[in-house]
Amino acid sequence: MDLSTIKDAAKRVGEAAVPTPLNKHNRLSDLYDANIWVKREDLQAVRSFKIRGAYNKISLLDDPQRKQGVVCSSAGNHAQGVALACQKLGIQGTIFMPVPTPKQKVNQVRMFGGSEINIQLVGDTYDDAYHAAQSFCEMNKSTFVHPFDDDQVVAGQATLALEIIEQSDVPIDYIFVPIGGGGLISGVLNVFKKLSPETKIIGIEPQGAPAMYNSLESGVNTSLSKIDPFVDGAAVRKVGDKAFMLCKSHLDDMILVSEGAICQTILKMYNKDAIVVEPAGAMSVVALKQYAPQIKGKNVVC
Repeated sequence: MDLSTIKDAAKRVGEAAVPTPLNKHNRLSDLYDANIWVKREDLQAVRSFKIRGAYNKISLLDDPQRKQGVVCSSAGNHAQGVALACQKLGIQGTIFMPVPTPKQKVNQVRMFGGSEINIQLVGDTYDDAYHAAQSFCEMNKSTFVHPFDDDQVVAGQATLALEIIEQSDVPIDYIFVPIGGGGLISGVLNVFKKLSPETKIIGIEPQGAPAMYNSLESGVNTSLSKIDPFVDGAAVRKVGDKAFMLCKSHLDDMILVSEGAICQTILKMYNKDAIVVEPAGAMSVVALKQYAPQIKGKNVVC
């Protein structure tokens, strides 16, 4: 993906997402004897970076496609991003979510989408919702907005990486990136390998859902037979094929973190820093411990 595509995406994404701060985190910096910054995507309206990719994809639809509407399947953040994009662009969206999705998340999606969206609760798992969404798409000739395996979605997520480089006035030695399906890591790799090739890029997954880790170990993109859904933003059975190929070629390291350590970090960041961080975001802070010797004295982004 070339940088001009990502820069064009940044202009569009700016209509719906805010440039979030890159904050120096003093407590973590002192703890690890390093300069540690956190990219505050929790300050987006939808509380995550997912609005970037969803808005970029949906805003690029032509008039006939807009009339046919969009469809997505998601248990959370992607659904909220698609809902807000639909509301801002005046496009009808149908959002498929698994039946056990917490009511609070369903209500958030409804709030962001307003009258532009229709929520369908289907099946017990994300996979059930995904298959129902695909069938609906075919029947109604709608556009499916994939949460990660889509170039226009990845270009939207890549705007976050572009922002980090523009905001940092020092060279970044390490960047720690949570991996779910692979949309965010794909965006980061596309930008950093071109604009900051010296930066070491470290991918992180939860121990209960090591789809990318296992795939990189075996050299083939493989599907997990079961996953622990606790880290809902990063619990996928199989990563995107394009993301896998990018990580295979360019990722500097891939590590796993425990669900217990993620819980402790969420509580610590809430109690000590007044930051409400979700499990997937907390992973990048948990990962610092495994890298403590390497990051000493370095410039690090979570």
